[in-house]
Amino acid sequence: MALLTSPRPAWTAVWAPAPVTAPRLFCLPHTGGGASVYRHWALRLSPDIEVVSVRLPGRESRLRERPYDRLSELVPALVDAVAGQLDRPHAWFGHSMGALVAFEVCRELARRGLPQPVRLLVAGRRAPHLPSRSRPVHAAPAEELLAHLAELNGTPDELMGRPKVLAAVLPRLRADFAVSETYRFRPGPPLGTPITVLGGVADPEAHVPELRAWQAHTRADCPVRLFPGDHFFLHQDPEPVISTVARELFPTSPPPAGGPR
Repeated sequence: MALLTSPRPAWTAVWAPAPVTAPRLFCLPHTGGGASVYRHWALRLSPDIEVVSVRLPGRESRLRERPYDRLSELVPALVDAVAGQLDRPHAWFGHSMGALVAFEVCRELARRGLPQPVRLLVAGRRAPHLPSRSRPVHAAPAEELLAHLAELNGTPDELMGRPKVLAAVLPRLRADFAVSETYRFRPGPPLGTPITVLGGVADPEAHVPELRAWQAHTRADCPVRLFPGDHFFLHQDPEPVISTVARELFPTSPPPAGGPR
């Protein structure tokens, strides 16, 4: 299947295009992740929902670009890049670091008066006003950073015992951790957009009360959906998560049936 790209092709990838009547779902990855982590989602949800995978600098086809290490710089650049793709109903989904980016993107859209999302979906992330319970690792030795990933059950197998691969991805990992660890929440008006919060029942990074605290950031509804698994629950068993996302976007209709299962 040919890969289609947006007018700002570096930033987004559309693995399975959908009709112009279909809403767009912008998907942001976890720390170190790329656009390809949502390829299966795109094939599964098309043609009812067009998944737009966000490809951040420093990974995949953008490997030579400097990754952002501050959210305050990343968010305006991302909004500039996708502004031309807000011409139909759209929603945002983000996992872990991606949830934080998606939240601040929605705030930036509101500040600029751009089209508002029909829903924000966040996964594996405590509410943004809550302080972290984890030690900062973005400037730590490589062994400590990888040990933290291992605690989250997120250390890619290809990193272990392959120094050249590790050397290539470590700057991206450090930058992504810095995006989260240097973030400081600034109070502002709650979103008018409803928020759906997804979490793993055994996630050490986002306990259930911390997930429910997202309610403070919207004037609309804010349901919390829990799944078996840890911080990477949505990749360990993706089908229930994908089905839930579809139902949140189509609350009065059966979930989309397109694509492989």
